[in-house]
Amino acid sequence: MRSLPARSLSHRLFAIAGLLALSAPAARAADEAPRGPAVTVLKAAKSCFSDIVEATGTIIAREETSVRPERPGLKVTDVLAEAGDTTTAGQVLARLALPEGGSLQVMAPVAGVIATSTAQIGGFASAKGEALFTIVARSEYDLVGLVATSDVRKLAVNQTATVRIAGSGDLDGKVRRIGPTVEPNIQQGMVYIGISSQKRLLLNASGRALIKTGQSCNVAVPLTAVQYSPAGTVVQVIRRNRVETKRVEIGLMSGGDIEVRDGLNEGDIVVARAGALLREGDPVRPVMAAEAAK
Repeated sequence: MRSLPARSLSHRLFAIAGLLALSAPAARAADEAPRGPAVTVLKAAKSCFSDIVEATGTIIAREETSVRPERPGLKVTDVLAEAGDTTTAGQVLARLALPEGGSLQVMAPVAGVIATSTAQIGGFASAKGEALFTIVARSEYDLVGLVATSDVRKLAVNQTATVRIAGSGDLDGKVRRIGPTVEPNIQQGMVYIGISSQKRLLLNASGRALIKTGQSCNVAVPLTAVQYSPAGTVVQVIRRNRVETKRVEIGLMSGGDIEVRDGLNEGDIVVARAGALLREGDPVRPVMAAEAAK
């Protein structure tokens, strides 16, 4: 057998080593290249969530003033205001005829909104009869609502609220008073939400108050990214193009997002729509949600 010269052998060994060195990165790149199905992902980002307590109830006048003449048996000759009108203190609401031939003016004792009116020309008014007008003093209303017992402890006077009443849109309100007891049969507490509105609100109308009791800022993900299992609440993240399952502690919700209080870091790549088809360690081809939308 003919032996190769030492120089020729060294050249061949060098060439083989070079080929191996070139193929190693290529092998690593091939191993790390995205494989498996395309999966829509997004970066976990920080967001702030409001802690909202909901109260449902009815609208009442905080203070209602009845307007009657001081004398009995007077006839209404003029009606100058009607239900729904906003009045000022001292404004003339009606005129009545006196038996001796004079006239008596009926004036609003307070500013506010006229809730009801029975005044009709030709009708009679009396000090002890039905009120000619009832006025919601200073246009101040209350939503008297019920809240779950577990939420009563979150309430405090002066917390802001959004009050929603059918036909009146959204109104600003504040917690004015919190009931000291809980209704035993339904296990709900009572709260009074103060509302100031220059337009007439229908008394006894149903309403709903969304009371802001606090705020929390943490990492947020879409609700669709969260899975609930016997082992706990989890999200799926992507690392090196493979699925990893992370157990998380969730908190408040707002719209389509949910707060993650623990288990996830800002910037983590999260599967936007987690599902049972993806398992721990599965290879995937991540596609950012913004790109997927295009």
